[in-house]
Amino acid sequence: MTEGRVAAIDCGTNSVRLLVAEADGTPIERLMRITRLGQGVDRTGRLDDEAIERTLEVLREYRSVMDRLGASQVRMAATSASRDAANRDTFFDAATEILGTRPELLSGQEEAALSFRGATADLDPADGPFLVVDIGGGSTEFAVGTTEVQGSISIDVGCVRMTEKHLQHDPPQAEELSNCLGEIQLHLDDVLREVPELATARTFVGLAGTITNAAAVEQGLTEYDPELIHHFVLTKDAAEDVFRTLAIESLADRRHNPGLESARADVIVGGLCVLVSVFRSFGLQECVVSESDILDGLVASQLG
Repeated sequence: MTEGRVAAIDCGTNSVRLLVAEADGTPIERLMRITRLGQGVDRTGRLDDEAIERTLEVLREYRSVMDRLGASQVRMAATSASRDAANRDTFFDAATEILGTRPELLSGQEEAALSFRGATADLDPADGPFLVVDIGGGSTEFAVGTTEVQGSISIDVGCVRMTEKHLQHDPPQAEELSNCLGEIQLHLDDVLREVPELATARTFVGLAGTITNAAAVEQGLTEYDPELIHHFVLTKDAAEDVFRTLAIESLADRRHNPGLESARADVIVGGLCVLVSVFRSFGLQECVVSESDILDGLVASQLG
């Protein structure tokens, strides 16, 4: 068990996030930057040079933050975009030089387990079993359990991947949305088959930017406030309403919705396609939105 402050970095397809915490796990600093590391990966199988440099620049910023706050160790997880990229070692080598520790390439199941650990740490086990759903840029993870994961799976759908594959027009055409939802449904059929424990879940817990932004838009937040997001209950009807509203708007109009991060406006509809599909396919009526996620799991893993 460490005696000093620790840090965790989640390097995903769409964003790179940092959490610095005290030795008892108390968060000190959370930062998020959208770098779109996974730009084009689904099509090319490689990380784009400019996307790598954008991400490395953020890692340099995070290194300075960790130094300023006295974080003695860091664990960096790389997920979907890096899993899919043939040239990930080029990125990992450069990241290692900046951070002093090599990024870890997580499997989908490892990612799901860490997200579950972070998201359920401050929930009442009496409300379990929990279905924890982490909608990322390139993949979505599902984990079911109460205090430990009983079943999990990762599928290759996410806000960036779905947008690049299906949503070519501004705003998206009805046929594009239909095709997007159709592909997601095929993947969710796999989830239902591979994770039968899902049928036992009592509480749906949703993580990551698509879901937190949906909660912020539903509340009409002029400024993002994590305290108003964490454990906000997003109903199926509210999620459907946010989806309908944003899907028919142009990108220029979409950016002006209170609560929506401007840098996420171009991929939010793809992410919402995943969210509403989860609600519909699994017969769920509400989602407990969590600000605690894989970052909190990565911190906890360093603290014993």
